[in-house]
Amino acid sequence: MRILLLATGDTIAQSAGHVAAGAELVPDTVHEVVVEDVMSEPSWDITPSTMLALARRVRTALVADGFDGVVVSHGFDTVEHTPFLTELMVGGAGAMGGIVFTGAVRRRDEESGDGARNLASSVAAAADPALRGAGVVVCAGDSLHAARWVRQVDATSPSGLSSGVNPLVGKVIDGRVVLMGAAPGKVPEPVGEPETDVAVIATYPGVGAAQFSAVVDAGARGVVLDGTGLGNVPVELFAAVGEAVEWDIPVVVASRAQPYAVGLEEMPLGSGLAGKLGAIGARGLGVGQARSALMVALGGGGVAEVRSYFAALRPASR
Repeated sequence: MRILLLATGDTIAQSAGHVAAGAELVPDTVHEVVVEDVMSEPSWDITPSTMLALARRVRTALVADGFDGVVVSHGFDTVEHTPFLTELMVGGAGAMGGIVFTGAVRRRDEESGDGARNLASSVAAAADPALRGAGVVVCAGDSLHAARWVRQVDATSPSGLSSGVNPLVGKVIDGRVVLMGAAPGKVPEPVGEPETDVAVIATYPGVGAAQFSAVVDAGARGVVLDGTGLGNVPVELFAAVGEAVEWDIPVVVASRAQPYAVGLEEMPLGSGLAGKLGAIGARGLGVGQARSALMVALGGGGVAEVRSYFAALRPASR
C-alpha cells in the first residue's frame, strides 16, 4: 500500500532543541510511505486557512494522486477541529482510502514518548481496507476515535483522548484494524467555499449579550454557542440569538458535554428553547466539530442552508 504522510511538526516531531522532518519519523513498515512536510503553526495556533489546506491535500491525495491512505501528524490541542473539518471537506472521496490523524503528548526524546507507536499504528490503519468509508479517525494508544466525536480530556496522558458516550471506531491490533463500533455515518458533500469567520462563545452563569453582539458586529458570519448540559443557553442571550437569525447569521448550539445527537426541536422543552428562536442544534457534535461543520455549511448559504446541512449530519443508527 502507498501511504502519504503529511507532517506538520508539533510534539510528535519535537525533542530538545530539534524538530524532526517528516522523513525522520517514518516507522519501519511494509508499506510505501511518501512524506510531505507541511509548513504549519503549532496546533494550538493553527489557522483556518492551514486547516483547509490540509483537508484539500488529503482529498487530492486520494482522488488524484493514487494514494491508498493518508496519515496526518498533528497536535492534539485542536483535535476537535482539523480532523473533522478534513472529513467534511473530503466528503465521499473518503471511501477511497483510510484517513488517520495522530500526534503525541510527549516529545521524541522522553523515555515514555508515545509518538513513534502512534505513527506506526496510524500507517497500519491508513493502509487497512477496513477503514475505507469509516470517515476520518484519530489514532492514539492504538485506539481509533471518530473525528466527529473525539476530544482531548487529559493533555498529559497518552490515553487522554475520548469519544465521550460514543464507541471507538476500532483498535489497531497486531498491525491490523479491528472494527468495534459503527462508523458515524456519511457527511454531506461540501458546497461552495467554506466561511472561516465563525465565532465560538461560551455560555456561563451571568453571561450577557454584549459579547455575542460584539462578534456579530465585527462581521462573524456564524456563531457557535458552547452550551451547558444538553445544550442549554441562558435567557440573557435569547434576544441576541433571535436577532442574529433574522439577519441570516446562523447560530449553532453545541455542548461541552456532547449530549444526544438530535436537533433542538427534539430536545425537552427547556433545553430546546433556543431552537424556538431559530438556533440550530449541533446534533451531538463537540464545540470544535460544530464550528468546523458551520464553516463548511456556510459555503452553501445562510440559516436555511445551514439548518439543512446539520440535519443531514444525523449519525448512523447504532
